[in-house]
Amino acid sequence: MQLPVNIWQTVTWREGSNAALSSRFAAVRVRPAHRDYWRSTVRDEEWLLIEWPDGDTEPLKYFLSTAPEEATLEQLVFVTKMRWRIERDYQDLKQEFGLGHYEGRGWRVFHHHATLSIAAYGFLMAQRLRM
Repeated sequence: MQLPVNIWQTVTWREGSNAALSSRFAAVRVRPAHRDYWRSTVRDEEWLLIEWPDGDTEPLKYFLSTAPEEATLEQLVFVTKMRWRIERDYQDLKQEFGLGHYEGRGWRVFHHHATLSIAAYGFLMAQRLRM
């Protein structure tokens, strides 16, 4: 599939420590191929977000998204790049709030443990935002 040259746009998703983080992106609607032959209907279209950093000879990263058809390129990039923030939050939950310390066997007990860990994390975030 050949994409038109004018489809690529430079998008900045956040300020980094030295400079703004940006790259070239293109987004097209596609219908992913799945091995679900038993379905009687075709799957819905999804967004294919493609990242092509400046200086590289070809695109490096590809992302599929089930975001609504009305989503803008900036919204797709923002949500995709939130992955770093989510992974960082998960790491904090495990290390600082004991989410990774659960050793029980039941769903109910795990749910209770996870709820308390997440509540403590939410409280800390609210306190940090007040400062």
